[in-house]
Parts: sequence; structure tokens; C-alpha cells
Amino acid sequence: MSFSHHAATRMQQRAIPPFMIELLERFGTEERCGGADRIFFDKAARKRLERHLGGRRSIRHVEPWLDVYLVVGDNGKLVTVGHRLKRPSQH
Repeated sequence: MSFSHHAATRMQQRAIPPFMIELLERFGTEERCGGADRIFFDKAARKRLERHLGGRRSIRHVEPWLDVYLVVGDNGKLVTVGHRLKRPSQH
């Protein structure tokens, strides 16, 4: 995935390591948000990640970043990244 300049800057400012972007792409839950897709770790995504990492003890290593989300444009480019401050509303 290619990153916009804005996304690369936000990753650095918000101390989000590149490996978390990869984990989100692979295991995160995708939700349509305006003209883009938001990818984040909900309960199901955390379970998928936990299984991949080998259990509850292993997930502790990435726990500081489990609130991270990505916004990916329709062109497949990473638009921005951030930390979720509250859970999205359930529809």
C-alpha cells in the first residue's frame, strides 16, 4: 500500500509503527466512511490477530496500538492514520 505524504507525517507524529499498518490491512475490520474505507481492530479483528500471534500473551506486545485506525482512499492509497478515541456507533 502506498502512503500519502499526510499519512506518513501522521504515522510519525502519532508514533504508529509501520508493522501495525500491515497488521491492520491483514486482520482489521473495514467500514465505509464517506468516500473512503476505515480499517480498525474491533473485537472480531482482535481475535483474528490474537490467533495469528499465538495467543493472549503475544498480543500484549501490540496492545498500545490496538486503538489505531487507517483511512484508505478508493485508489488504495493510505490517506491518514490515527488513534480511536471512542468506539464507533453501532448501526
